[in-house]
Amino acid sequence: MKRFHVHLHVEDLARNIAFYSAMFKQTPARTEDDYAKWMLQDPPVNFAISTRGDKPGLDHLGFQVESTEELQALKTQAEQADMALLDEGETTCCYARSDKYWVTDPQGIAWEQFHTLDNIPVFSQKNQAAPQAGACCAPKKVIEVASAGCCAPTSAQVANGAKACC
Repeated sequence: MKRFHVHLHVEDLARNIAFYSAMFKQTPARTEDDYAKWMLQDPPVNFAISTRGDKPGLDHLGFQVESTEELQALKTQAEQADMALLDEGETTCCYARSDKYWVTDPQGIAWEQFHTLDNIPVFSQKNQAAPQAGACCAPKKVIEVASAGCCAPTSAQVANGAKACC
């Protein structure tokens, strides 16, 4: 089963936790000093907020899957559509260890496709030891494509260093 994923940057975490807890009629499944996540069942959504962004608003969208096979199926679908794909493999972000890749839509919105493998005690870890700096999960290359305000380059264009197709 796929679960839709939404991640927003917020300025006031406590105020937003109160708002979304009331809206969803449930408390977050995970709360940290800079982050909160609701794992909603109806509709199935992984809805996350954090204070780690440059400005409030949408950070990225995505699909969380339950298995390596589901992730591979989504990846194959993206590759067959010749979407530019940034494969991070196994990595850490948002208090989780995941296998993931990214694509960017024509509006420049980053889409994360991921399979969560485990929880971790800090926002990000490098090699399970040292914390990583940075705003959120979207890697710099995806952010650069998104900030270009155009469409995502094809896989071949990415291989040649392209950042946008127009």
